[in-house]
Amino acid sequence: MTEADEELIARMAARDESALAELYRRYAPYIRAMARRMLMDNDLVHECVQDAFVQAWKAAGRFDAGKASGKTWLVTIAHRLALNALRDRPPENLTLEDWDGPSEAPDPIDRILVERAMGRLRKEERELLELAFFRGYSHTELAQLLGQPLGSVKTRLRSALAQLRESLEVHHGY
Repeated sequence: MTEADEELIARMAARDESALAELYRRYAPYIRAMARRMLMDNDLVHECVQDAFVQAWKAAGRFDAGKASGKTWLVTIAHRLALNALRDRPPENLTLEDWDGPSEAPDPIDRILVERAMGRLRKEERELLELAFFRGYSHTELAQLLGQPLGSVKTRLRSALAQLRESLEVHHGY
């Protein structure tokens, strides 16, 4: 039987390197694909993946399974690092149409399911999620970019995420 992510994180908190290696094996491809889509720079992607697991190693003792799953916790660490890397470099003039997704996905089925769920969203919701999660725009930056009140942007993002989650749960049993 495969050991749960949360058990591996507990072992990692006790400084079990084999637990770290197993989590890396499971999630590095997924994190790499997410970072590649956000950063579009192989050196930054490599650094983001490594830094995510280093931070997870250091913070494993503070992991709370009541707040998030192990996978969500790891991906959140990596996502924050990728956002920081985006903010540290000069803005680019890319449009969403210019932007390619990751060249490798850890699980093609997951990618297809998420793309289908994203396709069920209205164009405005989909673009808002892409700007926030893959281009690294903060809520404040999105409000300025879209010329909308900050509260409206936050509400729209929460609504889009809820619709995405519901679509994944209803159509795919997640």
